[in-house]
Amino acid sequence: MQQKKIAFIGAGNMSRSIISGLCAQHYPASLLMASNPSQGKLDSLNQDFGILTTNDNNEAVQWADVIILGVKPNLIEQVARAIECDNLADKLLISIIAGVLSSRYSDYFSQPVRLIRTMPNTPSLLGKGMTGLFAQANVSEDDQAIAQQIMSAVGETLWVEQETHIDTVIACSGSSPAYFFLLMEYMQQSAIKMGLSGEEARLLIQQAALGAAEMVRHN
Repeated sequence: MQQKKIAFIGAGNMSRSIISGLCAQHYPASLLMASNPSQGKLDSLNQDFGILTTNDNNEAVQWADVIILGVKPNLIEQVARAIECDNLADKLLISIIAGVLSSRYSDYFSQPVRLIRTMPNTPSLLGKGMTGLFAQANVSEDDQAIAQQIMSAVGETLWVEQETHIDTVIACSGSSPAYFFLLMEYMQQSAIKMGLSGEEARLLIQQAALGAAEMVRHN
């Protein structure tokens, strides 16, 4: 990946997973910064990965070439309006926030932005995720390549040409793990009713699911 300075606004689980994935790929910790209001998560990130941290979103934004927006959906407007950066259009914004259309961000930041909207799923927390990506028209191929490599740190990626298809991505890969979990839970309960212990049932169902997933990948 090009050696860009990457700032994370919000230090939640998904931001941490991306940071972990990037560091595992030997991305320089000195080029990663996380901003968060609570110090505990920042201390943990600094201790585990050696990245830069701050409680000041403006400091992170001014420092970065690439800004990953990872706050809760109900906070993004407040966070964006508090950002003071005259050259924000020179920076690439990547949103990992659910449910916020890309068109909203220029209004929130009160200036034009170059934004890529992404939707990683929960297995991304383990580096086994699936992320859908949508780029605004003013995003360059180089920008897309940067976003591709960042999100590849937590799993596979898929670009969609229409933002409405992000909803389909959510249905297929965002919600589906919960359905798989529910099916596995029912199978485990049935195995227990048939006389197996909880540990035995869990081992059988988990390994069957892992094996089935590998068979799908190889077909």
